[in-house]
Amino acid sequence: MKCPKCNATNSRVVDSRHADEVNAIRRRRECESCGTRFTTFEHIEKRPLIVVKKDGTREQFLREKILNGLVRSCEKRPVRYEQLEEITNSVEWGLRDGGQAEVSSREIGELVMNLLMEVDQVSYVRFASVYKEFKDIDQLLSSMQGMLSQENRSDS
Repeated sequence: MKCPKCNATNSRVVDSRHADEVNAIRRRRECESCGTRFTTFEHIEKRPLIVVKKDGTREQFLREKILNGLVRSCEKRPVRYEQLEEITNSVEWGLRDGGQAEVSSREIGELVMNLLMEVDQVSYVRFASVYKEFKDIDQLLSSMQGMLSQENRSDS
């Protein structure tokens, strides 16, 4: 680490603490050449994650989009905000752990729906109706029948 006063590169760490809710480490350093004390921060470097949309366009992954969609689908439902954050975190870290630089919006939607199904089925249907772009009530009913038959198989 370069000293801000004399530009020497030899410094020793005097103190380390977690900062920014454990996403960073704050280090208090002392220059071995001139004795100046200064503070540095270390952050985890996240690889950018690119979402490939249905039309082929690409955009940067934004976890806020998932969270906003979940909040809208869970309005007036007995779902805590913390549960929505947990779903969002699970999706984001699942995608990042996959090691791919690009991921399809379809894959993201499927992950969200699978996790939301376990939390609240009505919210799942709301989310799925927007995500799958149902054209009519028949498509919606077909999807719900598939969900019910899957649930009956798992209960057996």
